[in-house]
Amino acid sequence: MLAATVARFSPDDPIAGLDVGDRPAPPAREHWTTVDVRAAALNHHDLWSLRGVGLRPEQLPMILGTDAAGVTADGREVVVHGVIGGPSGHGVGPDEPRSLLSERHPGTLAEQVAVPTWNLVDKPAALSFVEAACLPTAWLTAYRMLFTTGRATPGQRVLVQGAGGGLATAAVRLGAAAGLEMIVTSRDENRRAQALELGAASAVEPGARVPRVDVVLESVGRATWSHSVRSVRPGGTIVVAGATSGDATAAELTRIFFQEITVVGTTMGSRDDLVHLLAFLARTGVRPLVDSTFPLARAADGLSRLADGAQFGKIVLEV
Repeated sequence: MLAATVARFSPDDPIAGLDVGDRPAPPAREHWTTVDVRAAALNHHDLWSLRGVGLRPEQLPMILGTDAAGVTADGREVVVHGVIGGPSGHGVGPDEPRSLLSERHPGTLAEQVAVPTWNLVDKPAALSFVEAACLPTAWLTAYRMLFTTGRATPGQRVLVQGAGGGLATAAVRLGAAAGLEMIVTSRDENRRAQALELGAASAVEPGARVPRVDVVLESVGRATWSHSVRSVRPGGTIVVAGATSGDATAAELTRIFFQEITVVGTTMGSRDDLVHLLAFLARTGVRPLVDSTFPLARAADGLSRLADGAQFGKIVLEV
């Protein structure tokens, strides 16, 4: 089968470590199901894997990808929940640590992917395969940050640090549809304008003064941390799901404890979160913003666009 793999680690030029070619089809395994992939979305996790983060040389070649939607052998249209193992242990046992597809098990950038049967969720007929493939990482994380961890409710104000990536665009669309006042930061004037078109109430330059917010969605880290801490209201919540600019050099603990700010981390989301997210989209008509699509054979072009940071929304490979 055709697959996009990490063939070698390339820290400075991740695309140089990519190979798109023939790989063995997934073997049959008890309690697992093989899915014929119809669409698979790209994530920065794929670029980190190509750089050698989270993988060991003896694991290569490793098929990339954490997100997919496709069809099982019996015709069931499904979305793949990409978190394997952990306390639930479905299909792998409770002693296997939690991981994402492409970390311990082959990923989704292939014609087929095998996952524990428990990890499959029915795809709503209202969503296309491309739209559904956008959901299991960025959109699931945004949903969990807003509603499960951040506990945002209609009428509250939410600050999203950064605009343009899959997480930010997902948060804006989900939040606006749920009656939240979404504020977005971006250095790029065009991205700020696009965020307003997606439903943001306002879009400002990083560090700009904003009305105190109830919840901050923080995935940038060092470059925006101080702004996040100073923008949240006393008693508010900062939800952290990444640090793309590195760890904050100062935690600003005095402000955090004096104003009783809650800081909570989250990664991805549960299978139940994915079920709820799919229902949310099916019932509201909200759809993922797709920046561009490429055939699987042109995975390098899609990953290059992601690496350049030129996208606004999700980049998806179609099989």
